[in-house]
Amino acid sequence: MPELQRLRPDHAPALLAFERDNRAYFAASVPDRGDAFFEEFEDRHRALLDEQETGAIHFHVLVAEDGEVLGRFNLVDAVDGAAELGYRVAEKATGRGVATAGVREVCRLAREAYGLTRLTAATTLDNAGSRAVLGRVGFGAVGSVTLDGEPGTSYELDLGAART
Repeated sequence: MPELQRLRPDHAPALLAFERDNRAYFAASVPDRGDAFFEEFEDRHRALLDEQETGAIHFHVLVAEDGEVLGRFNLVDAVDGAAELGYRVAEKATGRGVATAGVREVCRLAREAYGLTRLTAATTLDNAGSRAVLGRVGFGAVGSVTLDGEPGTSYELDLGAART
């Protein structure tokens, strides 16, 4: 069974493989990270771990029993009890409840481990999968947004009232 783990230095090789293997899949729904992301991955990974130590961000990876990364679940801009949720799941893991389980677990950690009380998220209107995941976990639509030029919806979850 896959396990959600806080991002660590030793996740770097599997995380890079996850990003490379799913690059085209992700680019179909979100802007591509660009070649520099992959060329500078090791330095970027170290910088993110350093930033994670400040408590302003909380990065997680969903790891299969064989060590393969199946997803990323991140809480960014954590301040005043709130943070923004972002996530992505490997193409081969879609349609199996992996995203929903990962989002539920990161919401639990947000509340219990990081002391957060509110999460926000946003997705484009054409990303039915992400909209469904957010709805299943209890996020409510709170407004319209534009994400990289595409129409979208912003969502919010009150962790004090959530039943994730």
